Amino acid sequence: MKIISWNVNGIRASVKKGLIDIIQDLDADIFCIQETKAQDDQVKEALSELSGYSIFSNSAVKKGYSGVAILSKKEPLKITTDIQIEEHDQEGRVITAEFADFFLVNVYVPNSGSGLKRLEYRSTWDQAFANYLSGLEETKPIIVTGDFNVAHQSIDLKNDKSNYNKTSGYTQVEIDGLDTILDIGLVDTFREKYPEEIKYTFWSARFNARANNAGWRIDYFLASKSLAENIIDASIHNEIFGSDHCPIGLQLK
Repeated sequence: MKIISWNVNGIRASVKKGLIDIIQDLDADIFCIQETKAQDDQVKEALSELSGYSIFSNSAVKKGYSGVAILSKKEPLKITTDIQIEEHDQEGRVITAEFADFFLVNVYVPNSGSGLKRLEYRSTWDQAFANYLSGLEETKPIIVTGDFNVAHQSIDLKNDKSNYNKTSGYTQVEIDGLDTILDIGLVDTFREKYPEEIKYTFWSARFNARANNAGWRIDYFLASKSLAENIIDASIHNEIFGSDHCPIGLQLK
């Protein structure tokens, strides 16, 4: 099974940049999308020329903001949206597909924002999301993918010292939040496969960051430890353009 995940930074803009061809070329069994910036009907309309996939999405109350989608060749047993906590369920950040052997959770984690103005909220969100995942894992193994808006270790961003505890995405609060999620019994699949490899998934639109590869690894596939032996490969497709993020992949046997 091959799963791809990508923060497309606006699904309608991304389609104009060739998203449908990229989805078909990558030929994943499941394709997870974050930051659709569209309502559910707009997601379906944007992907109307895509064949072979069932489309499921979760959109924010606020139009043109956030939003996630799962495209699957195989029909899931069940689709659920959000984490059933009203405070956290306004922004269309979580969609979960249940399959026979695992839950797949697609997430767009809140950004702490400029000036770290949402850092306290982000901390609350991380704990609530960890609790949600822990509840799922009591039933069957889980795979969690998406944009987590945090670089976990110094190897995961180009300029670690100048950003630590100053920049959204690399504060100790956010790092601790990802640790809380991993501590329910998950592994970072890319780091499991490539402990020393420096590769990024996001580049700022400023300062020629992508051309200079001054990036961050903030998009992940996390998986239950019980699935670790089934992981064939974890990949970062930084050769693919069309967003300020690049797609990431997971192959399972």
